[in-house]
Amino acid sequence: MKLHFVGERSGLLSGIQELAPELGIQLSEDGMAVEVGAAAGGGLEVGQAGDRAYIRYGSRNHFFRGLGLLVQHGRGGQPFEIRERAQFDTIGPMFDLSRNGVLTVESFKLMLRKMALMGLNTVMLYLEDTYEIEGEPYFGYMRGRYTQAELREIDAYADLFGIEAFPSIQTLAHLEEFLKWEPVKEYRDTKGALLVGEEGTGRLVERMIEAASAPFRSRKIHIGMDEAEELGRGKYLDKHGCVDRFDIMTEHLERVLQAVRRRGLKPMMWSDMFLKLASHDGSEYYDHETQIPEEMARRVPKDVDMVYWDYTHVDRLDYERLIGKHRPLGCNLVFAGAVWVFNTFGVNYGLSLKAADAALQVCKEQGIREVYATMWGDDGMESSPFAALLGLQFYAEHAYAEGHPDWKTVEERVLFCTGTQADTFLQLKLLDETPGSEPDNRKQSNPSKFLLYQDVLLGLFDKQIEGLPIAAHYEKVERLIAGRRTPEAELDYLFEVPQLLCRVLKHKGELGLELKRAYDNGDTAALRQIAEVRLPEIAEAVRELRAAHRSQWLRMFKPFGWEVLDIRYGGVISRLDTAAMRLLEYVEGRLPRIEELEQERLLYSSANRFNNRGLGWSSYYYRMASPNVFFHVLNPF
Repeated sequence: MKLHFVGERSGLLSGIQELAPELGIQLSEDGMAVEVGAAAGGGLEVGQAGDRAYIRYGSRNHFFRGLGLLVQHGRGGQPFEIRERAQFDTIGPMFDLSRNGVLTVESFKLMLRKMALMGLNTVMLYLEDTYEIEGEPYFGYMRGRYTQAELREIDAYADLFGIEAFPSIQTLAHLEEFLKWEPVKEYRDTKGALLVGEEGTGRLVERMIEAASAPFRSRKIHIGMDEAEELGRGKYLDKHGCVDRFDIMTEHLERVLQAVRRRGLKPMMWSDMFLKLASHDGSEYYDHETQIPEEMARRVPKDVDMVYWDYTHVDRLDYERLIGKHRPLGCNLVFAGAVWVFNTFGVNYGLSLKAADAALQVCKEQGIREVYATMWGDDGMESSPFAALLGLQFYAEHAYAEGHPDWKTVEERVLFCTGTQADTFLQLKLLDETPGSEPDNRKQSNPSKFLLYQDVLLGLFDKQIEGLPIAAHYEKVERLIAGRRTPEAELDYLFEVPQLLCRVLKHKGELGLELKRAYDNGDTAALRQIAEVRLPEIAEAVRELRAAHRSQWLRMFKPFGWEVLDIRYGGVISRLDTAAMRLLEYVEGRLPRIEELEQERLLYSSANRFNNRGLGWSSYYYRMASPNVFFHVLNPF
């Protein structure tokens, strides 16, 4: 498709050239004339009739969405006209670049091109310690931290498409990976929180803010400060005694804001600590009974935006109530939802899409003009932000629809923008949306992870899947994913890991139950067959899964962090080998009993299918793999 752009093209040409290969277009003077100009009222207007077309836009990100719409609808040669108006001033993703999955610069650029076609106009980079700070060699050490040059390159590339990139850092808690190092113990209050009120800590925060903000054109900065329940309960308590956490929080916030103001930055922070401190027990974020006291509201600075994060509610009324709870703070309110790639190998699209639909509709009605879709990588990032592209597309289509986006439009747009069908992305929800889960997996069960990592001899999660057709489910999902793959598609490789994981889980998912049953029944023939045939087959399937996952990881992320998953896969394979050895020793009479199989199987947690909580949720690999000690954290030095 040849195009010739006429009219005002200032600042657009470089972005067009970057997108041309993906769109399959050529810039040529003998191509179809595309009139480029400003849209009345700042909206987006795209149309084509005969050999002429137009794109009228209010901002650069609107132009690139319009370019995608022109190519998408113009290929058939039929006349069309599209008019849209953005419902939000700012909308885009937040990428978690701190839980091992640090996107390479080239991978980030690929994501930015997809975002440009969607019409998104911002990207938040969540950087706990994955950026350089001069004079702090342990900050992000061996963690794949970005250099200043890399961040400038990402920022410049985003700017080509009218996308504002800016940093999200932590200036209070969530700094475990930096504070674990003995040479920086002077900064540590608890294992994850800074020792506030100290001059050294103040200087560190100054350098954090300077280093994180310097590479970006944007004057925005997210200063974090969420989930700091441990604040003042470590060395601070030893030094100062019991001090009200709100007093500690506001004093530290003011110091952080002074550093921000000196640099002319516009700060935002997560809102949860204020609502928690105002709740009846000092810890509940979503308590509908919480009322912000006048004294708290008076003392909260008004030049920091509050980011209300909510990833789980699917009822509009919850959002209306909780937005109302924030209003007395008197700060500009920003909303952050989620595409659930957390703690799973898949994507919980059932919950993600339902929650986003309710939240974004309420945000439109409540006048919230800035929205983010977070993609956390908790506990090692087994999934991928690219697997979340359907979710990002849904956010984008919501941003250009007055009400609910039409699902057929979402399907057409995600196929055009990513080259992958919506239904193919949706298969990923089935990794966790298994028999026994709640509708749309609203309780965030993650069996795709805990059934892979749990030990077959210990069977920590066996009681929770007992009686469910788990093996049959994963066999079906393996076929579904394989049947929807398109080898020539750019992102087809994303679905190899889920497909191979299903192959593992159709054999391993229920194996612990079979082992226990055969052992209790004295069925030594079954135990021998498991030891000699099935466990080696599963181990080989895990090796294939590991190889595919390694290839995927190194294609999109820096190598740092892969060693964690390498070790996890190695642990699964090693324990399968040990299980086979112990079973053979038992059936051949060299071992009087298998103590692990003598143990009664208990429920892993109180959140399980017997009380309508799905198959359960586990946040940490080390708790899935074993009930025994992996590390001791009370006195690490």
